[in-house]
Amino acid sequence: MKFPCKSQVLGCYLHACPCGFYGSRDQRECTCTPQQIQKYRSKLSGPLLDRIDLHLEVPRVPVTLLQERPQAESSEEIRCRVEAARAIQCERYRHRPGAPFNSAMNGEELRRYAGLNREGQKLLQLAFETLGLSARAYNRIVKVARTIADLAGSEQIEAAHVAEAIRYRALDRGVLG
Repeated sequence: MKFPCKSQVLGCYLHACPCGFYGSRDQRECTCTPQQIQKYRSKLSGPLLDRIDLHLEVPRVPVTLLQERPQAESSEEIRCRVEAARAIQCERYRHRPGAPFNSAMNGEELRRYAGLNREGQKLLQLAFETLGLSARAYNRIVKVARTIADLAGSEQIEAAHVAEAIRYRALDRGVLG
């Protein structure tokens, strides 16, 4: 069955537990039991989580960090890297102008444009064995790793790109962070 459009979830926010303090280092201590946390987290099904490409844990920002100005990449530098990555993807997928991004890669394109180096393959295999990820998660991790490599200006997807993509996937499982 074919559907006429493709849906996309742009964002989802979820506390780590019902009280909102699980994992918070500078706030109150979490008062939830492990059973409450498990019940709370199980409200989002595995198949739904499988369809979300990036899973990020964003900790509370301490006030002292807001007052300090640490050296970081500027918004302008980030914009330039993103524009360069978009240009790379538009050129790579020029044969399909309606969807010129890594997220739309099909199986053939994954094999053609998203080959992992040996270390990246080993790392991904280890992640699947330890995290119990699905085939859908595999494709999403590889697509995200391809995008991370594009942002780094790398033609080859390296182990560091795969590791970052796995980290985005593993956060929802409570494995990291």
